[in-house]
Amino acid sequence: MASIIKKLSIAAFCLNVTFLSAQNGKVKTHVLDLDGKSTNIKIQPTMYGVFFEDINQAADGGVYAELIKNRSFEFNEPLMGWSQPKTQPLSENKDSGYINIISDYQKSNRNYARITVLNDKNYELWNEGFRGIGLKKGEKYDFSFQLENVSGYISAVNAVWLDENGKEILTTSVPLKSKGWNNYEVSITPNSTVQKAKLKLTFSGVGVVNMDMISLFPQDTWKGRKKGLRKDLVQKLADLKPGFVRFPGGCLVEGRTLAERYQWKKTIGNFADREYLINKWNNGFAHRLTPDYYQSFGLGFFEYFQLAEDFGAEPLPILSCGMACQFNTGELVPMGELNPYIQDALDLIEFANGSVNSTWGKKRAEMGHPKPFNLKYIGIGNEQWGPDYIERHLAFEKAIKAKYPDIKIIATSGPSPDGEYFDYGWQELKKHKAELVDEHYYNSPDWFFKNANRYDSYDRKGPKVFAGEYAAQSVKVVSPDNKNNWLTALSEAAFMTGLERNAEVVTMTSYAPLFAHADGWQWTPDLIWFNNLESYGTPNYYVQKLYGNNAGTDLLKITENAKPVSGQSDLFASAVEDKKSKKIIIKIVNAAQENTQVKLKPKSIKLSDSAEQILLKSPDLKSENNFDKEIIKPQSSVLKLKKGDISVDIPANSFVILKFDSL
Repeated sequence: MASIIKKLSIAAFCLNVTFLSAQNGKVKTHVLDLDGKSTNIKIQPTMYGVFFEDINQAADGGVYAELIKNRSFEFNEPLMGWSQPKTQPLSENKDSGYINIISDYQKSNRNYARITVLNDKNYELWNEGFRGIGLKKGEKYDFSFQLENVSGYISAVNAVWLDENGKEILTTSVPLKSKGWNNYEVSITPNSTVQKAKLKLTFSGVGVVNMDMISLFPQDTWKGRKKGLRKDLVQKLADLKPGFVRFPGGCLVEGRTLAERYQWKKTIGNFADREYLINKWNNGFAHRLTPDYYQSFGLGFFEYFQLAEDFGAEPLPILSCGMACQFNTGELVPMGELNPYIQDALDLIEFANGSVNSTWGKKRAEMGHPKPFNLKYIGIGNEQWGPDYIERHLAFEKAIKAKYPDIKIIATSGPSPDGEYFDYGWQELKKHKAELVDEHYYNSPDWFFKNANRYDSYDRKGPKVFAGEYAAQSVKVVSPDNKNNWLTALSEAAFMTGLERNAEVVTMTSYAPLFAHADGWQWTPDLIWFNNLESYGTPNYYVQKLYGNNAGTDLLKITENAKPVSGQSDLFASAVEDKKSKKIIIKIVNAAQENTQVKLKPKSIKLSDSAEQILLKSPDLKSENNFDKEIIKPQSSVLKLKKGDISVDIPANSFVILKFDSL
């Protein structure tokens, strides 16, 4: 009780001081020295990137624009996502019909549906989509399927889309050919917008047909690619101007078991032949069990490489090191059996960079990309720790460097930013002269504020750092109650000044996770939230965007009393020069509860007497964006400054970017 009274007294005192300061017109002033002399430290083009993992329904039902769940009946329960409302169990269903699943285990696309229609007036086959099917009025969609007319007299497949109330919003009928497997496709245009539609299939005539790859895609995809990616979600990534794209995970790479690990070779080639796999996150969290979470790999390694190329970003694939997720089974491949895993890494580099005459370069060319992807980085393992990981990492490194000496290899320091395994990993990786070490930190906003100086003391001659996964947790790690509020975003902005200030050590950074479906998430917080029709950027997203769009090329020194501005009086700052645009860019975070004034004293540099000010703020630290309104987003204005006096008011709890012309 005494401690509570003390805290309340301190809070009351602070409020009183703030009130009196406001009454007296006093605002705390910070004098920052900006040194234009070269630090000889470059901001790497890879400094701010994105990390994609298929969690929170990010791929199927998210970025991958397919709208039909389990289109090929490949889930472990082949009819998951499908229903036959007029078909009864333990019945011959002579008044309707029924499905059997036919399987050929010699094929990667092993299942198809055999549909027996005994009464075409009653038989119906429904698909629920991914938490519904999102349709937009006036947009064009491609509905397609593969069908073999086996017997009888079925002349057409009829597709009906219904809204949440069961009202028909669109109907189309597809005439069938007589014999053999055939591909069918029609274009449809809904007459209304529906977020959670369902598809109902009926048949004209009675008989037996085989069906597979029942699919629905919007025509307006990213870059207009047929059966491609959802445009609004990819555009949000492009707007970040990422320097790299890390894929496909995350713990997803490792798998719960080695059999369920991500295997890149199964994700390329013909879409219909990519082998489905249950998603690791289907039962990863007791608070959000998701048994229908599978990977079709319509978004596979080729598409990831292509996406990075679209952004002008470096592709950064992460591969299994022969260890399943240590939070699950921790299953190990014996060292004597590791060669196939290592060969997968070598083959991936050939797929990305090899000539069209090489085995895997030829496969890339056959997919429509004869030009190499120019892969420069590869990650071995994700969040692994301990001696078993170090031993396997070194085996990969030896083989990769022997054949591809210019490829930079990223190692991991485990899932935590400190502790016994973290220290051990860094000790071993430093001893073996690792090139880059991937650090992850999910922690409280307070941790992020306090760790803005984390890398100030890192060895400049040691391995470079890849801050590969981080996000402030408003409640605690793995809590379903974590929020993407302004406090978490502000703490990340403060922390990132420390990343930028230490660009000599930190060369790659990415927030995680990237996406979350409003009805299909497992983990919070997340950078971008979406539903079947819309998406919005969180405050955290706009922090990342401001850094990515204002990365600069060269680090400048900015100090207060000859010290880095890393949280003294809750002020944080970093500065860069962009030699391409001839701009000086200063990032300032004021985490105090009152406004502050910053006076800049330039040295060895001349600044313009006006500046662009980009402001991101909220008076309420609990504020969040939502589908209705992004209340926290950057606001840009022009500041006119008195010649020789660069004084800027920085609001309480704000992130400010100042952009001057370099004269």
